[in-house]
Amino acid sequence: MNSTKKNVTVRKQKIRKNHIRGKLLFFSALVVILLIAAALARHLCPYDPYAQDLLQAQKPPSAEHLMGTDRYGRDLFSRVLVGSTTSVYATLILVAIITVAGTVIGIICGWCGGVIDTVLMRISDLFLAFPSLVFALAVAGVLGGGIQNAIIALAVIGWPKFARLARGLTLAQKDSAYLMAVRLSGSGTLKIMFKHILPNIAGPILVTSVLDIGTMMMELAGLSFLGLGVQPPMAEWGSMINDGRSMLQISPWMVLAPGLAIFITVMLFNLLGDTLRDFMDPKERAKR
Repeated sequence: MNSTKKNVTVRKQKIRKNHIRGKLLFFSALVVILLIAAALARHLCPYDPYAQDLLQAQKPPSAEHLMGTDRYGRDLFSRVLVGSTTSVYATLILVAIITVAGTVIGIICGWCGGVIDTVLMRISDLFLAFPSLVFALAVAGVLGGGIQNAIIALAVIGWPKFARLARGLTLAQKDSAYLMAVRLSGSGTLKIMFKHILPNIAGPILVTSVLDIGTMMMELAGLSFLGLGVQPPMAEWGSMINDGRSMLQISPWMVLAPGLAIFITVMLFNLLGDTLRDFMDPKERAKR
């Protein structure tokens, strides 16, 4: 009887393991397709995304224009495709910056402690004390418009999350037996931090980074929507929503097209992050 129950449990664990692995492969493939499409957007556009034709202005979605046209007669499907290059890759660059900077600061604080830890953590507390988007608006307003300044503004308020996470994980590793052995072997501080500690805390940081892509994408779109990100006529999903908001009642597709693109992209990265978290869960890994 016990043997039968054990076999059933093992079978369920194997089914769950295969299910999570299949989901991870599926969502990873979708993300890769999205990144390739964003990289090749210029070649996939059926029309010039910046060519104006007032005779075709505010045309509803049709076989000729899949997502309709905007107030200047520009094809929205082409603009959404081109906008994906800016929206997706600017977000990935932003998340890469805050992940690397926050992780390095967190590992240094957790390992070194003392004055360095106190000063850097109090600075992070200062940034975390303000609502993130409000603080980003203030920084972007000071720096001026432009996608580069928008990335800098969001990077300034984004790194403390990763710094605190990396610090906590480093403190959990600091007094472990293997690190004591590494110290006794004569390894230097930098080697300990980045060869031994970093690989052991990379999993949770990677999951947090992937889950943060959707949040950063919406905040970047928010800055562009408010005129503090991408500047016209450059195509970007947030600025496209701003361009069409005054026409929402008579030409809703001008807002729905870029809004749908943001929704699908954010949902895709969130699903990938959730699946990656399940896949890297220590309990699940122990079962594998």
